[in-house]
Order: sequence, then structure tokens, then C-alpha cells
Amino acid sequence: MPTLRDVGTAAGIAGGVVAAGLAYAHLETKLFRVRRVTVPLLPAGQRPIRVLHVSDLHLTPSQRTKQAWVRSLAELEPDLVINTGDNFGHTQALTPLLDVLGRLMDVPGAFVMGSNDYHAPTPKNPARYLLRDARVHREDKVPLPSDKLAEAFTAAGWVDLNNHRGLVELRDGRTIGLVGMDDPHLDLDVMPAPGRVPGEEDAVLRLGVVHAPYRRVLDQLKDDGVDAIIAGHTHGGQLCLPWFGALVTNCDLDRKRASGLHGWPGPRPDREGGEDSTWLHVSAGAGTSPYAQVRFACRPEATLMTLTARVR
Repeated sequence: MPTLRDVGTAAGIAGGVVAAGLAYAHLETKLFRVRRVTVPLLPAGQRPIRVLHVSDLHLTPSQRTKQAWVRSLAELEPDLVINTGDNFGHTQALTPLLDVLGRLMDVPGAFVMGSNDYHAPTPKNPARYLLRDARVHREDKVPLPSDKLAEAFTAAGWVDLNNHRGLVELRDGRTIGLVGMDDPHLDLDVMPAPGRVPGEEDAVLRLGVVHAPYRRVLDQLKDDGVDAIIAGHTHGGQLCLPWFGALVTNCDLDRKRASGLHGWPGPRPDREGGEDSTWLHVSAGAGTSPYAQVRFACRPEATLMTLTARVR
């Protein structure tokens, strides 16, 4: 029979393991990386297009390491920037946000909003994140200056895709058709009316953009005929296990597509069985709630997507 001393030793070891795990999980929130993927979806003969996908910054004024990293993303020299929302992590984050995104806003771009662009984060039971639908409906929400953020983005030339269609012109003169929706996590999504914007008939491709990749929204964008869908929101699961992956996605998307490049609704279009699928990229994002600053086996990221000509 184990003695009290044995039990105490085991408890001490377990406590040490938990403490070490939490310490690493907090450290991982600062281990930023750029994920690089190649997507063969342009018409034959087209030159590559470099798309920088930024999502879920959850930026606060005190996050100097994250701010420096976001500034450095301009050095990737993308042709297009797609921002899929949840930029704010604090009520006073507008000024640092516009500062760190400043050089990227000189690049053609488009954006949608996430729930954390509308309302400030609030303390909540972190265990709720492990539920399939972790939404918390509160009456005391603190509004964020989302209108000022949108005004700054549009003033820089970025296309507002919150329940809108749009067209973006790259610096080399090529155009990309766009369709997007406001945040499905807040049930703000409304699929824009069918049709094309003037000039879209000459676009080299069409992209669907949304913050939270709920299945209903992915289906609508696919049915609209987009060549690829770009989304964020999931944080890649935020808490992942080796060989298992994300524990949850914080929406009804399956865990296997919590982050990275996939097909929707089936395999990737360049693989057997993927003929009727659309490309789907989900960003693991670059931040966390300021009240749950941990990530495990899921480093914060932005993605540089190199779009190339299709091989078939």
C-alpha cells in the first residue's frame, strides 16, 4: 500500500508537470511563425500571387513582442492582404493596431469583422472553451471602436466584405473578385445577393472571406462559386494534443480542419475525390483572449499563401 509520503511525492510531481505545462503554454503565445502554403488555383499561364492571411490578433497595447512581429510581416511583400477579424484584445488597442498594420495597409487588401472587433473581451470560465459552442451572451458588453477600424481600413483602400461583394486590383493590374460575410459567431452573417460586381468578369479568381468557418457559411460560399474560402476564428484549437490535434474549433467545423489548408466539403481539389470541393484555408491566428493567454502545440501564426497556376 502506498504511504502518505508516496502520495505526497506523486502529487508534487503531478503539480510540477501541470505548472511546467502552463508555463510553456503561456510562452508559446509568443512563439510567432509564418505558415507558408502553395495553392494551385489560378488559370493556366498566370504568375503567382502572394496572399498574406492575418487573423485573430487580439492585440493589446502591452504586447510589444506581438506588435513587432506584426510589423515585420510587411517584409514578406505580399500582393494582397486578407484580414479575417478579431483584431482587438483591449478597449485601447485601436492606435497600436493601426500602427502595426500600417505598412500592410499600403498593400491591396480586404477584411471582415469578428466578434472581438465589436465587443471587448470579458473574463469567463476557461472551461467553456471546451464546449462545442462556447458563445456567452451578455448584456453588459463593452463596445469597441469597430467603426473607426473599418474606416481606417477602407480609407487605406481595403475592401469591406462584411455581407458585401467587392473587387480588388493588385499592383500589377490583375483583379480578384471577393465575397464575404459578417461574423457568423454572432449570427451577423448575411449572404450577399447573387450577382457580380462591375469588372469581376475579368478577375483571375474569386475568394470567399469570413471570420468564423461555420458549415452553413462555407456551404453558401462554395455554392457561390468561389475558388477558395479564407477564414479564422478557431485559433487552430488553441489547445492541441500531439497526434490528436485540436480539442475543439469553437464552431461546428470538424477538428481536422481547425487550421491549415483543406478542401470543403470533401478532400482538397488537387486530390482524388476533391473534384467537387473548394479550397479552404483556416488560420490558427496570432492571439488569444487576454484572460486565457495560453496556447499548446498550436503556435500563433499568419499565413503566406502563394497562389499558383492549376496543373489540371
